[in-house]
Amino acid sequence: MKTQYRRIATLLVCVFALSWGCASTESTTGRATATPRAASGATMAVRDTHEDLNGVLWVQTSAEYWALASTTYDNAEVVLEQAKNQKSWSAALEQQPGYDNLPPAVILDLDETVLDNSSAQGQFVLDRTGYRPDAWTAWVHTVAATAIPGAQAFIARAEKDGVKVFFVTNRSLIEQPDTLKNLAALGITASDDTVLCAGENGWTSDKTARRAQIAQSYRVLLLVGDDMNDFVSTAKLTPAERIALAKQHADRWGKSWILLPNAMYGSWERALYPGVTNDDDILARKRQQVKGFRP
Repeated sequence: MKTQYRRIATLLVCVFALSWGCASTESTTGRATATPRAASGATMAVRDTHEDLNGVLWVQTSAEYWALASTTYDNAEVVLEQAKNQKSWSAALEQQPGYDNLPPAVILDLDETVLDNSSAQGQFVLDRTGYRPDAWTAWVHTVAATAIPGAQAFIARAEKDGVKVFFVTNRSLIEQPDTLKNLAALGITASDDTVLCAGENGWTSDKTARRAQIAQSYRVLLLVGDDMNDFVSTAKLTPAERIALAKQHADRWGKSWILLPNAMYGSWERALYPGVTNDDDILARKRQQVKGFRP
């Protein structure tokens, strides 16, 4: 009799476990959650972390993000007025002596500085994957990026004041046509000559050479971006070294260097796991660097 009870109990446990396993694949809408697949059709590992989710939602839904971005650009307009009237003013470390009488210009990054790509980042979250180049390219082709709060007004103000506007971006050269279309859709004037892409003229992702080229012909009044590399190269620096470099240029932040908030991605994140590509290892490396306390 005891043996029979054991068999019945074992059967019930198996049935329950099977039903629970099936239920766990259902989404809150009652539909099965699809397993993410790459463009090649290969199954990708599911990535369920809250870091990307929270970053995307902060950009897309928080009043705090709108307030930070819009007031940052408001401040940029005030500083621009000061900068254009001071012949000794320059934002570019690459600026050479004799720039005093050059025509004025500003240099802006594009992604998360002028163009809001949170929908692309949001799709990675919904697909439960990390960044995917194929999905990013598909997003660029949609020409659907909206403007970061305050960006359009700042660019219009600069142009009205006779300040040349350049965009130094790490979008690829093959993405340039769609990028120009996207900017035009937002009422922002740009061309092949003012949108300087990675891969163009042998340029790498390091923006130093492109800033230097602009600085040869223009007095650069402001640099505007969402990543330290939009201002100064941080290649191969550790997080501590990056902070030290930021402090070294403390007198520039909020003045000639205008920094936009971006909690979704950036070189600050990649500096946490140099040379690591496996997603599980990346997450483990990040957790190792979190500071906490035990009560």
